[in-house]
Amino acid sequence: QVQLVESGGGLVQAGGSLRVSCVASGIIFSANTMGWYRQAPGKEREVVAVISSAGRTSYSDFVKGRFTISRENDKNTVYLQMNSLKPEDTAVYYCCALSISRNFWGQGTQVTVSS
Repeated sequence: QVQLVESGGGLVQAGGSLRVSCVASGIIFSANTMGWYRQAPGKEREVVAVISSAGRTSYSDFVKGRFTISRENDKNTVYLQMNSLKPEDTAVYYCCALSISRNFWGQGTQVTVSS
């Protein structure tokens, strides 16, 4: 059974930082591309950042230079370090294990940025 469990969300003031984490089980973590997505109220879910099994990263334009995705394969964990947070970053952040056959999702963690 695949499980992705996010943690680390919370309330932060604009300009502040947060790090969210996602621990995976039931998959060969080191072989999976992992991603962080987010969904704000009334909006569609959107990709934030992705990291390949080889550690190659890609970011959506709206977080470039502010967010960093990383992974620790020995801990089956993927991280999203978020700096210089803006109120528009407020959303539920979801961890995703991407594969050809299907994607697996965590339950999400709320990040709220106050102005």
